[in-house]
Amino acid sequence: MAGPVSKEDSKVKIEELLAEFYGAPADFAQLGDFCSTDTVPAPFDTLLNHNEHMTVTVESFYGDKVTVDVHRTAYDGDWYAREITLATEKTGRIVQYGIVRLNTKSLDPVVWQRIESQEVPLGRVLIEHNVLREVQLCELWRVTAGQSLSELLHVPVGETVYGRTALIFCDGEPAIELLEIVTSQLG
Repeated sequence: MAGPVSKEDSKVKIEELLAEFYGAPADFAQLGDFCSTDTVPAPFDTLLNHNEHMTVTVESFYGDKVTVDVHRTAYDGDWYAREITLATEKTGRIVQYGIVRLNTKSLDPVVWQRIESQEVPLGRVLIEHNVLREVQLCELWRVTAGQSLSELLHVPVGETVYGRTALIFCDGEPAIELLEIVTSQLG
């Protein structure tokens, strides 16, 4: 029997996150073509290469709060996944795409109910409820937008965008896996 996952050996497997909504690996191209990278160009580096919540980061970058739009959800026992976009509150501009997968048992029931309500971005829920959390950047990605990502982010098919996979530890336990992709239209 394997021991607990440590912060040093924890990873988020992008294939598992993509499979939540895009089926077999052959279907991943609907979302995009993913290539791991060590660096991303400015200003994407500021948006992605850190160990902070993306909600806070994109709100700071755009100078506006963001709202969440949940496009699809999936449940598998104690695991919940959702495919989302974040948009600025004032203009409605789409600024981020994401897939979130979390263990519902790792969260206080009040926190889980707030997340499940789909009314507030995940990062803001965790912050507002003072959940002891640590965000760990796992990998940076260069993504060529496929048809689905193009429609969700409002970018042309084939556009290069950048993202990251990350893991959020809640109260010291790995609890939330993330794929977060920011739009290429930053101006």
